[in-house]
Amino acid sequence: MNFTANGLATILARHWWVLLLRGLIAIAFGVLAWFQPGVTLAALILLFGVYVFADGILGVWTAIAGRKAHEHWWVLLLWGLVGMAVGILAFMAPGITALALLFYIAVWAVATGVLQIVAAIRLRKEIAGEWLLVLGGLASVVFGAVLVARPGVGALAVIWLIAAYAILFGILLVLLAFRVRGLRSKGVGV
Repeated sequence: MNFTANGLATILARHWWVLLLRGLIAIAFGVLAWFQPGVTLAALILLFGVYVFADGILGVWTAIAGRKAHEHWWVLLLWGLVGMAVGILAFMAPGITALALLFYIAVWAVATGVLQIVAAIRLRKEIAGEWLLVLGGLASVVFGAVLVARPGVGALAVIWLIAAYAILFGILLVLLAFRVRGLRSKGVGV
């Protein structure tokens, strides 16, 4: 294997414990979500609502504070007002918010899955076992595609899918962490 001083394997080997921590957190989240799906969904909607409402307030404040500096300050004002409206909608119509979050999570899963596969392809000449990252990436892409294709299966079923995905992905990250940790003994990432 060709290990370069600035290679991706060097970064991963040097910070293998971060992969391990990310994997353990994913597993813990998955287990909690599996056994408390209603609470998980409610927490996700509440957290999203609080975030977009607070972001909206800050956007409105920025627009008003800058209204004398630029004639198009009203664009920032509208941006902030939309955030506040979506935050209120999250509290008043959690079902719609759950569906919107479902699609948001689906896009995230597909995007990160594709990027994981790209990273694995880049790693194939640097480490053995890059297939773990490919498998994690494929799991992400499939998970995202299932969420888009079957949104009507119910929010609780989606939470269970998220939980299963998080556990699987967490296990794969833990395995990858120990794989790249082994590279340190070969002089990579020291």
